[in-house]
Amino acid sequence: QVQLVESGGGLVQAGGSLRLSCAASRRTAGTYTMGWFRQAPGKEREFVAAITWSVVRTSYADFAKGRFTIYLENAKNTVYLQMNSLTPEDTAVYYCAKDSFSSGRLGFRLSEYDYWGQGTQVTVSS
Repeated sequence: QVQLVESGGGLVQAGGSLRLSCAASRRTAGTYTMGWFRQAPGKEREFVAAITWSVVRTSYADFAKGRFTIYLENAKNTVYLQMNSLTPEDTAVYYCAKDSFSSGRLGFRLSEYDYWGQGTQVTVSS
């Protein structure tokens, strides 16, 4: 059974940093691309970043480049999203997700992911 459990969200001032974690079940880790998405109030869920397990490759949304870093800790089956220089526009619920295929692609579409975590709230105050 696939399980994705996010943590690390919270309230931070503009310019601050947060690190989100996504603990994946053993069945997922090492096989499927993992992605981070976010959904702000009244907006559609959008892609943030993705990473492959075996040969590590990453992909970022334009707004995340230079500020966010996605990385893995294989020993803990965990994917992280380090977020720096946060702005109020980054306020959203952040979700981690598992790609539906073990093809090594770096998908950015919601439809390419089939399992989602419960989400963790990130609030950035001005």
